[in-house]
Amino acid sequence: DNRPMTETSIICTVDVVLLTLEQGALKVALVRRERAPFARALALPGGYVHAQEDVDAEASAARVLRDKAGLENSPYLEQLATFSGAVRDPRGWSIAVAYCALVPAEVLAPAAGRLQLVPVDTLPPLPFDHRQIIDAAVQRVRGKSQYSSLPVHLCAEPFTLPQLQAVYEAVLGEPLNKVSFRRKVDELAMLEPVPGALQTGGAHRPAQLYRVRPPYRRSLSLSARGL
Repeated sequence: DNRPMTETSIICTVDVVLLTLEQGALKVALVRRERAPFARALALPGGYVHAQEDVDAEASAARVLRDKAGLENSPYLEQLATFSGAVRDPRGWSIAVAYCALVPAEVLAPAAGRLQLVPVDTLPPLPFDHRQIIDAAVQRVRGKSQYSSLPVHLCAEPFTLPQLQAVYEAVLGEPLNKVSFRRKVDELAMLEPVPGALQTGGAHRPAQLYRVRPPYRRSLSLSARGL
């Protein structure tokens, strides 16, 4: 092809699928867009890559979470995929590097006025290809939750083993056998008991409280065996 090449500006952004658990349901945090296109529509937190400020795309995603969700300390953050093309954004050819972040609901409380938590199974109409991005993130999280410690990032510490099992069940959308679950948690070696800390009250005997061991707090641990 000997046709002369012409330069075209490419829109480069990051979008973050910020997932949490609320009332036993897996939810995604959405914000209302301030500008066109799709002004006032609910959308994923996102924004342009700041080439002079961000050292890489992950730094852009962390900045978006800080500015739009009030998260000063970065949560668990994993690059999901790249979404690109000429038709996904009415402004022109665009590329979006999508990330998935997991946080306990309590962490999002200060940003309640800026964020709207929506169940991932009952999403409203969304602009761009944000529905596709969310679906990809949920599929990733549910898949990895079969064999990894990923759901612990949705737990506020400390927690009991029944509470952690409830988190796994909410993410996976199915009940888990108690004995099998605890055996797999032991195999993952991701928890440590909080010395002298027990949850008391109610009809049951006091339950040991746990926290995530430091090496697992923001990194994904993998096991060859599923839960």
